[in-house]
Amino acid sequence: MVHEVEARTLLSKQKQPENWFGVDYNLNVYRGCVHGCIYCDSRSECYGIEVFEDITVKKNAVELLNKELRGKRHKGMIGTGSMSDPYMPIERSLRLTRGVLETILAHGFAVHTVTKSDLVVRDADVLEAISRKTHATVAVSLSTSDEKQAAWIEPHAPSPSARMQAMGTLARQGIYTGVLMMPVLPFLTDNRANIVNIVEKAHANGAQFIIPWLGMSLRDRQRDYYYEHLAKSTPGLVKQYQRTYGNRYNCMSPRAAALWDVLRELCDKYGMTCEMKDVKRYVPPEAPEQLQLF
Repeated sequence: MVHEVEARTLLSKQKQPENWFGVDYNLNVYRGCVHGCIYCDSRSECYGIEVFEDITVKKNAVELLNKELRGKRHKGMIGTGSMSDPYMPIERSLRLTRGVLETILAHGFAVHTVTKSDLVVRDADVLEAISRKTHATVAVSLSTSDEKQAAWIEPHAPSPSARMQAMGTLARQGIYTGVLMMPVLPFLTDNRANIVNIVEKAHANGAQFIIPWLGMSLRDRQRDYYYEHLAKSTPGLVKQYQRTYGNRYNCMSPRAAALWDVLRELCDKYGMTCEMKDVKRYVPPEAPEQLQLF
């Protein structure tokens, strides 16, 4: 089900841009998501979305963003994709994400986009223009390189191979792109073969960074939903999670240290960044010094 709303505000200021690709402001054109990822943290109660598969569309997003950016003196980085994918299927017809990118370009801001969708290549022309003018980053979200595994943990998202190909298209057009390898699901995707496959395929498709989370979050409704789907596909794994993590929120893979060593060695080999402190960021030009008459 799709609901349209008139949003009052669109941009939210980020307190610590250095922790997430230098993003100064964040926005979401949509609420909810149809990709059906069984692990999605945005199902948690704290986000206030009762039926996550119902999509709320901020129909005035482009006009509102234009108004808000006119009042911003700091030409920073705008992030999108933190709560719902900006390239869900509905974006094909609504084109709100494209309108947002065109507005960002017109006002001289930079952009950081997170997506699981190959639809992002439709907007490669706008992203390339932003990249030339300021800076554009596209982070492609991947938890597994295995097509069959992805089909049940991310049932309605484009396949990992389609996402990799999209990343390659963007990279060839000079857009700074790479992989958000997160979450890495304990006892499911936290194995050496998966990490190696993601890194090697990402490198082959022009990735310049791979930023991992070698674990996952688990809380309230998100945990219930995840366990329900695990029980259908991998009997016995729910009890292993319960024994290992109890009611913990931050659930790191027991293999995290070893996997981090593998990731770092491969990224060094291929010249890719794997730490947030090293990713390329947008640095706005300094304002010209005001000259004095006397």
